[in-house]
Amino acid sequence: MKTAQTFLTQEEQDAIVACVQEAESRTSGEIVPMIASSSYEYPRASMVGGMLFGLVTAIGGSMLLEREDMWVFIPLFLGCYFLFSYLFEAIPVLKRPFISKHEMREEVEEAAFTAFYQHGLHHTRDLTGILIYISVYERSVQVLADKGINDKVDPKVWEEVVAMVTAGIKAGKPADAICQGVTRCAELVVEHFPIKHDDTDELPNLIINGE
Repeated sequence: MKTAQTFLTQEEQDAIVACVQEAESRTSGEIVPMIASSSYEYPRASMVGGMLFGLVTAIGGSMLLEREDMWVFIPLFLGCYFLFSYLFEAIPVLKRPFISKHEMREEVEEAAFTAFYQHGLHHTRDLTGILIYISVYERSVQVLADKGINDKVDPKVWEEVVAMVTAGIKAGKPADAICQGVTRCAELVVEHFPIKHDDTDELPNLIINGE
């Protein structure tokens, strides 16, 4: 399974940084793409998956041993439960069938909101930070803008950027998709936030989770 570190090649990372720099040469908006391996660890999925597979395996083992009493079933179940729970934690892709889309969406929204503040996007001079948050495990994208922008630009416009980046990633062109999203963000805010003569690059042009 891909992680934040393997989602983009070094060449693709460099291309995105250059794209952000070009976009920010036209607007005082600070656009930050961020790649996260996942937005949450989903421990409940490991527990549910471990219990289900542990139960099925313990029942099958008891039948094979022709021992259906609890003194055989309970140790088998507990051993299998811990084994499968460990496997689910070690191989996160196994958790996916046990995680609802609603739960993933909520976790991605919360993680994007947290990242926005952790990385200081709310501390730009004119409150013009824009975060394009991509969570690899959930295959999900969120776009958040600071108050200065949202006071003048309808927050619903970011849905267009989310759809654009998501479609490009699904098509197997993540770097192109992110660059298109960055360019579109700049187009949406440049009217209200043109570049200033004393503008500085206040935020990173790309954040890879863990770096």
